[in-house]
Amino acid sequence: MKRHIGWITGAAAAVLVAAGAVTYAVAEDDGSGPGTPSADSADAGFARDMAVHHQQAVEMSYIVRDRTKNEEVRRLAYDIAQTQANQRGMLLGWLDLWGLPKVSADPPMTWMGMGGMASGKDGALMPGMATNTELKKLSALGGKQAEVLYLQLMTEHHKGGVHMAEGCVAKCTVGVEKRLAQGMVEAQRSEIQLMADMLKERGAKARS
Repeated sequence: MKRHIGWITGAAAAVLVAAGAVTYAVAEDDGSGPGTPSADSADAGFARDMAVHHQQAVEMSYIVRDRTKNEEVRRLAYDIAQTQANQRGMLLGWLDLWGLPKVSADPPMTWMGMGGMASGKDGALMPGMATNTELKKLSALGGKQAEVLYLQLMTEHHKGGVHMAEGCVAKCTVGVEKRLAQGMVEAQRSEIQLMADMLKERGAKARS
């Protein structure tokens, strides 16, 4: 498992380096060119929704780091938190660069033609997001129980994130954003497999 975790750590570092390059590439545009996306575009919708989606992943990751002493889980949680916090900052920075609002009156996922597919009940605004009740439970558990619930919740979270990122790859028009989204798909799929292995080691499995 240490070998796998080390690989993910290296992958996360590579994503962060690539993220810096992407930020620089987008920053070269002053936001006024003909390629600037509109407020109702897939580019803007993905940036807004994925920023919210990522924020919950960061929150869950810091919760579990306080609930377990297992170094493999803590290292994975740290990698996810750092990578997704960095990407969230990029997404919000692009909205600023484009002069677009960070919130929308439209339901989440509208940019994918799927507005309203998540009920929003108990805080789960988008596919894969944990409910407030689940986050409260994670905060109350410790040790192996916290590890298992975190891995299950994060697996579902990643599946929802992959679905959204694939939507951006298909629908977004800003090249660097599409490339970032593709990188999210590849990294999160790898982490889903890693978390499946970690769950198996703990006598558990992902939710069906």
